[in-house]
Amino acid sequence: MIRRQRLAAGVCALLAALTAGLAFPTAAAADETGQAAPKVELVLDVSGSMRTRDIDGGTRMAAAKQAFDDVLDATPQDVELGIRTLGANYHGNDRQEGCKDTAQLYPVGPLNRTDAKTAVATLVPTGWTPIGPALLKAAGDLDGGDGTRRIVLISDGEDTCQPLDPCEVAREIAAKGIGLTIDTLGLVPDAKTRDQLSCIADATGGTYTSVQHKEELTDRVGQLVHRAADPVVTPVATSGAARCEQAPTLKSGLYTDRVEFGQQRWYRVDVDPGKELRASVSVADDRTVNPSYGVLLRAVTLKGREIVRGEAAGTGRTDVISTGLRYPKAASDDDNAPAETVCLEVTHSFSAPAGVKSTPGLPLELTVDVVDGPAKAHDVAAFGLGRGWWLLGTLVVIGFVAGLLWGWLSRWRVAIWRTN
Repeated sequence: MIRRQRLAAGVCALLAALTAGLAFPTAAAADETGQAAPKVELVLDVSGSMRTRDIDGGTRMAAAKQAFDDVLDATPQDVELGIRTLGANYHGNDRQEGCKDTAQLYPVGPLNRTDAKTAVATLVPTGWTPIGPALLKAAGDLDGGDGTRRIVLISDGEDTCQPLDPCEVAREIAAKGIGLTIDTLGLVPDAKTRDQLSCIADATGGTYTSVQHKEELTDRVGQLVHRAADPVVTPVATSGAARCEQAPTLKSGLYTDRVEFGQQRWYRVDVDPGKELRASVSVADDRTVNPSYGVLLRAVTLKGREIVRGEAAGTGRTDVISTGLRYPKAASDDDNAPAETVCLEVTHSFSAPAGVKSTPGLPLELTVDVVDGPAKAHDVAAFGLGRGWWLLGTLVVIGFVAGLLWGWLSRWRVAIWRTN
């Protein structure tokens, strides 16, 4: 009898211990790491155009819902996730009301997968495309705390609520210095949508991806959510050179430097075949400057040939200006193929008014990331030609036509000579 009582007491104690351990896993993890939980908000375009059936035979909305279901199942436990919509509730034609149509579908916090999936399942493509207002609200949803913060915007078209330019909104968010990154995914590969979504991403050091299949959308959103759980990168101080030959070689990471007025700063990055270089730069005006300015980031070869560039201009509305670029290096059949050294040049056009000190230089933040290249490197930069691809194609066609004409004229002259 005594043994049975002791055994029962032991079992109860064990169950109590297990229950306590299961009840407070998050608190234990927080105590061990001492870091704030990473936060992600998925911002989904639910405008009327999402009814279009052009993604694997289904609608864009169906593809987005499927991607959300898969991503919610795979979201790490330590990530606090929220969902915001734009264009989901207002059915009318009043532009002023339509441009206010953004709402938080699921609050940022510990994820209840069932509740989040149920909320997404109720969405029906409805109204306008207020990307700018949605980004402002999403930044507020993620405000506070020291952990990683990331917005993932999924849209199939341009913002329909100008003049609140979403690109300017992204720059204002970056200027606040709150460490928030915006990644964008475009469901339509047209030039206007690509340019706007790329600008939004570049302003905050994020990435733009064009997706046209369900699997691509699921994989990319999942990658971005998991990236938020990665450890926060500590900036490393570096010193760029006046020439590429003297520049420091950088690995993937976050770097800080200072750049003088009217000065160029050079850095080098080694890119192996089959890899993609992603770089972004932000220059801040930590003193009074003239209102018109710009920043240029160029990737060039050791011989000085430009591969690709990114540039942005400002008019004094923000105190930080950012731009970025991507360069996929084509894979090689030779396993021992050497890496290509890419020179990164940073130039800005800030100017100081009279009486303002020009030294030290303006603070510069450079992000370098060398990742696996795309499976199908459709980017023209993958061939090492950059913008010169179209020029090369034109020259080939002109050369071919000129060769035919010259051959025909030569044969005609020979025939005349023989006749005479």
